[in-house]
Amino acid sequence: MSDVTTNIKEIIDTNPVVLFMKGTKEMPQCGFSSRVAGVLNYMGVSFQDVNVLADQDLRQGIKDFSDWPTIPQLYVNGEFVGGCDIITEMTLSGELDQLFAQKGIEYDQVAADKIREANA
Repeated sequence: MSDVTTNIKEIIDTNPVVLFMKGTKEMPQCGFSSRVAGVLNYMGVSFQDVNVLADQDLRQGIKDFSDWPTIPQLYVNGEFVGGCDIITEMTLSGELDQLFAQKGIEYDQVAADKIREANA
């Protein structure tokens, strides 16, 4: 296992919710990363952000690790959940709430409902 793969695995294993993104949760550097970080922040989900722009090896490494070609990438309790389109769909369908509830991740149900109401 490469150092990058080992590092990625360690990050995913030690943080219940991880978002590999362009930029940070306070300052996303692409629209897709901004959308996913915004959903998590609005729902009050505590998550570890990993800025792939800070390390080119990590940026490619996470794509190889997940076999998923795009950033952002969301992991919950060690499992790859998806990128921006999947997270958006899951948020609007309520599947993301269900996933967080099943995995014991704290989130704000009222905020999740407001997102759906605003996009109905």
